[in-house]
Amino acid sequence: MGSSTAQTPAEKGRIFSGIQPTGNLHLGNYLGAIRNWVSLQQDFESIYCVVDLHAITVNQDPIQLQKSTREVAACLIAAGISTDQSILFNQSCVPQHAELAWIFNCVTRLGWLNRMTQFKEKAGKNRENASVGLYAYPTLMAADILCYRATHVPVGEDQKQHLELTRDIAQAFNSMYRREIFPLPNPQIFGTATRVMSLRDGAAKMSKSDVSDNSRINLTDHADLILQKIRKAKTDPDSLPSEVAALSNRPEAANLVGIYAALADCSIENVLAEFGGRGFGDFKPVLADLAVAKLSPIGDEMRRLLQNPGDIDAVLAKGADRAAAIARPVLAQVREIIGFLGQSTDH
Repeated sequence: MGSSTAQTPAEKGRIFSGIQPTGNLHLGNYLGAIRNWVSLQQDFESIYCVVDLHAITVNQDPIQLQKSTREVAACLIAAGISTDQSILFNQSCVPQHAELAWIFNCVTRLGWLNRMTQFKEKAGKNRENASVGLYAYPTLMAADILCYRATHVPVGEDQKQHLELTRDIAQAFNSMYRREIFPLPNPQIFGTATRVMSLRDGAAKMSKSDVSDNSRINLTDHADLILQKIRKAKTDPDSLPSEVAALSNRPEAANLVGIYAALADCSIENVLAEFGGRGFGDFKPVLADLAVAKLSPIGDEMRRLLQNPGDIDAVLAKGADRAAAIARPVLAQVREIIGFLGQSTDH
């Protein structure tokens, strides 16, 4: 028999990424993160987490939180995350995340957290009433990543600062205890259509919180609704240009072209080479058909999976066991290095 050329997990590197159980996942979530996670399974040992501990940094309805956690898990599976190939679980079922987050709270400096722009944006003018959890969100994110010694993290632009902080925390811990315990994880940033804008306002990010359902394509939308939303998407009166530079001051046109390019897995230049000079009356039906072809099977499979919530719970529980098997020895080593006596009861 010939020798195998398959890479070991250590050679492949380890990906960790988390997604909030917010419900109403939409096209922006799919193109910005989920689709990329599916492809990363081939090249990395992949750990994907529904981050329910992060979710409770703001008030949550308990029943809705459970429902949303299952919906996100079903979406990931429907989109192509293999629960045999990858690890999929919900964060609160692996206590090492919270334990390491507290340890990192004792390493992280207030000045580092004060520089985090996302807290300022989320807390807004009501900062004094924001939870400590929301303020310390980045240290929990660092724990999420480092309790698996992940080498790579897929991040959008809004999370790059938090990943830099994760690297700072890892380096600070390593320096404090003079041991190279944690790697400095690298960002895995993707290109086309990682930032999908509203179908009603090309200057605003596609969001589940937008009052207009026509502003987004939900992953649970049926084919007819997807067609309708793209047909109603805001555009300008001009034809599509032939050059990418001409899209710079046409946000709605740029958004639709970017969506097409991402769904077709091609460049924006290729889209404009095909459709440049043609109006949206020609372009929108083609885009709509493409969106239906790519997204409808995901929505159909999500609905099928959600008919059996116990099966989803079992998948998440199995994933949590696999995740904990990686995190436990990391935390055991951290506890020993710090000087904690005895073992955690979770072993």
